[in-house]
This record gives sequence, structure tokens and C-alpha cells, in this order.
Amino acid sequence: MANPPLAMLAELTHRCPLSCPYCSNPTELLAKDTELSTDQWRDIFQQAADLGVLQLHLSGGEPASRTDIIELVVAAREAGLYTNLITSGIGLTPKRLEALDKAGLDHVQLSLQGVTAAMADRIGGYKGGFDRKMHVADHIARIGFPLTLNAVMHRANLDDLPATIDMALRLGARRIEIACVQFQGWALTNRSALQPSRAQVDAAKRVVKDAIERLKGDLVIDFVPPDYYSDFPKACMNGWGSTGLNVTPDGTVLPCHAAATIPHLTFEKATDRPLAEIWNDGPAFNAYRGTDWLPDLCQSCERRDIDFGGCRCQAMAVLGDASATDPVCRKSAGRAVLDNLLAQEETPTIDVPDYVYRKL
Repeated sequence: MANPPLAMLAELTHRCPLSCPYCSNPTELLAKDTELSTDQWRDIFQQAADLGVLQLHLSGGEPASRTDIIELVVAAREAGLYTNLITSGIGLTPKRLEALDKAGLDHVQLSLQGVTAAMADRIGGYKGGFDRKMHVADHIARIGFPLTLNAVMHRANLDDLPATIDMALRLGARRIEIACVQFQGWALTNRSALQPSRAQVDAAKRVVKDAIERLKGDLVIDFVPPDYYSDFPKACMNGWGSTGLNVTPDGTVLPCHAAATIPHLTFEKATDRPLAEIWNDGPAFNAYRGTDWLPDLCQSCERRDIDFGGCRCQAMAVLGDASATDPVCRKSAGRAVLDNLLAQEETPTIDVPDYVYRKL
């Protein structure tokens, strides 16, 4: 039997007022009429708590698109779960934020598309979205929610990293997650337009290193560097099926947010089978759990129990083989494929790229 998961990401809906071209949602988005009901989510939250989940991340799409978001937070709190709302801020009025506070919401994670209205509204595809986000941030601070700023960085905004960190301080964030775009979902479709240059990445690493030292005690900084420029893969999800799970709007249970891109896996729904059974015995969760499945290159590597072969979805996206060593790894034959992609994509051919915007 597997160790219990610590966290669950509940993708309450794929509906969202923003159209970010780097969205990690699948390109085939689920419609409103496929979404789980309030009672179905309530049951899943209780099952998750019984399984051992401690943290619940309420996400989407935009979770505030659900009219029952207050009821869902109440249900999660009644199950004993720590609740984190991952939101663009659009749809969160002062009244709704106060209701969320009364419902027991523990934490807010606010996305940031850019530090200026011009940049943020272009990336989000939503005119006026930046100004509305700033108003929401003011109300979050007034109420006193602990705040994490979630800044997804890419070619267009990575040079604004110092200003992004400064904005986190101005908004009263306790933590900022500087997440360089991971190429899954809509981001994979837009990879050539989002890929930063090596010079940008090197500069960003220096900025983060300086900021961590300078702001120690004032701001927690988590940095997710671009995978493609690394020498070794990260331990994606701390190892497949080891610490967390995702539930999509229609109740499909996944080992990670992009796992559905692996075509040979079978995914079950929490409405059809108990969550504990899916976690412990589900074929998708056991497919790459542990290290026994690893290819010979990884089995003999000193990093075997550090990165567990890397990201299965990245191996699928780049090499077309989810069982292969993550192509980020310098020891992998697949690294040549990745380097070739970088050579083609890291130098933009146009100043303002055309994005394929996320749309239902």
C-alpha cells in the first residue's frame, strides 16, 4: 500500500475569464455541464481527508467561476482540510472575499500575468484584468489572508523579474512562487512563443539568488527554473503517485495535472470508485510509482532516488515515450532532441509573438 498523499489539487472548473497561453489545463477543456456538483465535491473532500490528505488546493480554471465556492470551502473545512484558493482574482468581490474568510479559507494564491496593465492584459487576454486584480489584492490585504503571489515567467516577462519581486512586497505577500513556464497543456502549444533565452534564464537565477539573501525574513521566494535549461530533471511531484493527486472538474483522478497526456494510461473517476482505492490500486498511479519501472540508465544512476527519472509527461511531450528518461537529463540520449528544440526556439523570430489563447 502506498503512503498517503499530503495534498490534493481540486480543479473545480475549466471555466476562466482569462485566456493565458501558458495555462496548464488540457487543450480539450471540460464544459460546465460536466462539472461535479457541490455534494459530489463534498464527498471527495471527506474521502481525501480520510485518506490522509492535509492540504486542499482549490483551482481551475478560475475557481471563483463556481457559484458555490463558499459552500465548497465550508465543506473542505468541515472535512478538516487546510484550504488554499488558487485564483486570478477575477470574480472575487469584497463581499465574496469576506464570505470566504468567514467560511474558513486559510490562504490565497493570486496569479500574476505581468507587472503592468499592458503586459498582464495581453498575456491574460482580458482587458482591465490587471486593474481588477490589484483591487482584489487590496481587499485580500485588508481582510488579512496570507497571500502567495504566483508569477508564471516566460520570454515576454522574465526581464521584469526584479519588478515582479518588488510587487510581491508591495502587495504584502508572504511568499512568491516564481514559476518559469512548464511546457504542458496550452503552454506546450505556445512553446516557441514562450521559450526564454539562456541569457534571460541566467540573469533570472542571479536575481533570485540576490533576492533570497536580501529579503530573508520578509519574503519567501520559491523558484522553479525552466526545465529545458537544467542539466538534471527535478523530482516531478516528488515522485509519481507519492505525495499528491489531482481531481479534474468531472471527477477524473490523476497523479499530476498533465498525466492525461499519456495515452496508454487508464484514469478512473472518484464518482465511480473510492478515492483510497484509486490512490492505492489504480493502474495509472502504479504505472510509474517507485523506481522498479525505471529504465536501465536511471536504475544505475546515483540520482535514482533523487529525481526518480524525472517527469513522465515531459518525456511524453518531447520524446513520445512516457517510460523514457526525462530528456532534460544530460545523461539521456533524448537530451539531443531537447537541445535541438532549444536551438530553434530560444531566439525569437518576431518581437511580439502571436499566442494561441486558451479558450473553451
